[in-house]
Amino acid sequence: MWERTAILYGVDVGRFADSNDDGIGDFRGLVRRLDHVAALGADCVWILPCFPSAMRDNGYDVDNYYAIHPALGDLRDFADFVAAARERGLRVLLDLVVNHTSDRHPWFQAARRDPRSRYRDYYIWRDEPPPASDQETIFPGEEQGTWTYDERAGAFFHHRFYHFQPDLDAANREVRGEIERIMDFWLSFGVDGFRLDAASHLVEEKGHPEIEPRDRHEVLRELFAYLRSRRPDGVLMAEADVPPGRLPAFVSGGDQVNVMLNFLLNNYLWLALATERAEAIDRGLALLPAWPGRGQWANFLRNLDEADLEQLSGEKRAAVMRVFAPEASMRIYGRGIRRRLVPMLGADRRRLQLAFGLLFALPGAPVIVYGDEIGMGENLSQPGREAVRPPMQWSAEKNGGFSRAPRERLVAPAIEEGEFAYDRINVAAQEADPGSLLRVVRALARIRRDHPEIATGECRQIEAGSSAVWARVYRGPSSRLLAAHNLSSRTVETALRPDAALATEIGSGERLDIVDGLIRRRLPPYGSLWARLE
Repeated sequence: MWERTAILYGVDVGRFADSNDDGIGDFRGLVRRLDHVAALGADCVWILPCFPSAMRDNGYDVDNYYAIHPALGDLRDFADFVAAARERGLRVLLDLVVNHTSDRHPWFQAARRDPRSRYRDYYIWRDEPPPASDQETIFPGEEQGTWTYDERAGAFFHHRFYHFQPDLDAANREVRGEIERIMDFWLSFGVDGFRLDAASHLVEEKGHPEIEPRDRHEVLRELFAYLRSRRPDGVLMAEADVPPGRLPAFVSGGDQVNVMLNFLLNNYLWLALATERAEAIDRGLALLPAWPGRGQWANFLRNLDEADLEQLSGEKRAAVMRVFAPEASMRIYGRGIRRRLVPMLGADRRRLQLAFGLLFALPGAPVIVYGDEIGMGENLSQPGREAVRPPMQWSAEKNGGFSRAPRERLVAPAIEEGEFAYDRINVAAQEADPGSLLRVVRALARIRRDHPEIATGECRQIEAGSSAVWARVYRGPSSRLLAAHNLSSRTVETALRPDAALATEIGSGERLDIVDGLIRRRLPPYGSLWARLE
């Protein structure tokens, strides 16, 4: 059950490292930089979409599921990457984008040409859209609805995302067979599993209101069973940004997925950081359903989309927006923030260390996306979500060491000016700085590696004597750990009751005094305490 204690690192290959100086990252470049990922403490690389695509939605508009985008390399390059990852003890998860295809995909082209084509029923068609909109578009302001008329087909097709991403009908067993063949193909290269994109939409009825009620989650059960039949230790990590009431439908039985990206807790974590009150984290944790088996939550601070806050009430969402996205240009879709982690936190080193400390202290598997480990910024001059996807910054060299291509050929503009410019924020500089953010993240990863009880053991809340402090004791078969985090901008006096005779601070090795069962400790603004207990 490796996923239970995993640390995941998300990579957008085209923006990570360019080996041939064409301005676009590729798998050969990624291989050259894998030592950085391994040294960070990650043990799994999550690869964002890497298939042939017109790149109208950063690769989530897939033209062909059985090839690598030519700008990123070819199948041999991918195989070499998987082998290189294995040599470094890194597992590989691949983004599986099967809620929809591109409108350029051969299936959709055949479906729109001929209503008698076997591919017609791969998609959802209607002569007229439903009288009332059955679902809202994911992209308000960019899309007008979820049904688009196709002149060639003479019918409307359903799309939950962009109009160039027609939804597949997962209720069709032939479509499920296609998905299983796609999984089988990539499993043959040695990947360890998949991140299932838009899993919550994959199980929607999608324009079939007249059909008798059925088990809409059957598709997930079938795909997970197929994965485990081919790879018994395989991972299916679901993207399901849904309200708390819908979460049990994904985890009940433990037979649909074995990892869930934890959007709900992410919302409450940002609320806690905005209000400087630890109770918001506890509230988020309390809303999570328990896994019946050995499933795991994948916790994250930021991903490479907007920071989506739709699981918070309007008032709470507004509170987070006021603190972390005070300008209209920083907001998107009325629900999200198009900023990267470090600028959101004001580039405050103490607050950054706190945020990463919380990430590594939360029960579950931590997920980091490329660049956050060094504190990269965003580029708000770029449209929409592109703002948070600049090229990786490796050094102070041209284009941040990402590529030697001319500036105008880069897949996205490098950040050249301001406090997040690549000559100030880069891997090489932080490797040389013992106090850098990169070194902090590595140290936190070591704590996780040394204390698997954070992910798999008993986690117990303890009183801290302050509403700003989030404190937990973790108990495993052979070790115990205390973690306390001050979310406020003020120094706080804590009184922690760890139920232990001895406590040794991690890092300093200092023996902490326990008097009358209490550790009394002054935590500085955004300060943390990690201690081994005996």
